[in-house]
Amino acid sequence: MSHPWFAGAGTPRVLAHRGLVTPSMAREGVAENSFAALAQAHSAGVLYVESDCHVTRDGVVVLFHDSDLKRVTGDPRPIASVEVSELSDLMASRGGLATLAQALDAFPTLRFNLDVKAPGAARSVGREVAAHGARVLLTSFSDRRRLAAMSTARSTAAVVQPATSAGTATIARLVAAVALGSSRAATRLFAGVDAIQIPERHGRFPVLTPRLVRAAHAAGVEVHVWTVNDPADMRRLVGRGVDGIVTDRADVALDTIG
Repeated sequence: MSHPWFAGAGTPRVLAHRGLVTPSMAREGVAENSFAALAQAHSAGVLYVESDCHVTRDGVVVLFHDSDLKRVTGDPRPIASVEVSELSDLMASRGGLATLAQALDAFPTLRFNLDVKAPGAARSVGREVAAHGARVLLTSFSDRRRLAAMSTARSTAAVVQPATSAGTATIARLVAAVALGSSRAATRLFAGVDAIQIPERHGRFPVLTPRLVRAAHAAGVEVHVWTVNDPADMRRLVGRGVDGIVTDRADVALDTIG
């Protein structure tokens, strides 16, 4: 049976990459992953929001992509060295800080695709999402971090375990197994994941292939492609059988493929 994260919504799915920051919001200084970006995605009619998790010095999980504050706030310090109250002050003029707990509470109808960015955040994220497993998909470039977060959610009396998508090492092995026609290896690698979330290409190397899409679908696994902002590319990828589009312009994607 499909995980509840996927239920009641058809494909192609639109995943709002770090929320939604429209051009006018960007001119006003609103940042990705901010509370305002989540609110804008929700207001636009988005069901799925992709975001990133780090943990502050005082142990609070926050939605933030980078490991430091330089690009977003101009402050070079790592997030792990800043307390949540100070980070909240820094983000006040940039759309407002969103902690994971706040996001889950404030937007109960949103389904979150959460990328565990820092090793120290894995178990904290698992504990935070345990009560919300039906509307959370956990992922990470690191399979170790992903599995640590999943294990913590499972051991924290989760009623429904979160869905999950494969990490980079698993994806690399999958791409190789499918290219070599090793169905047994592919079946083993697809076991335990609900989706693979991939770029269309890695440099000149095509990651998304018809064979990979067919193998994933045969295993009951969805294929989501990131990060796609051009409407023509969205339509082209959906035509290739992609189940989800991760995009900075979820408003455009909803009008194009939603």
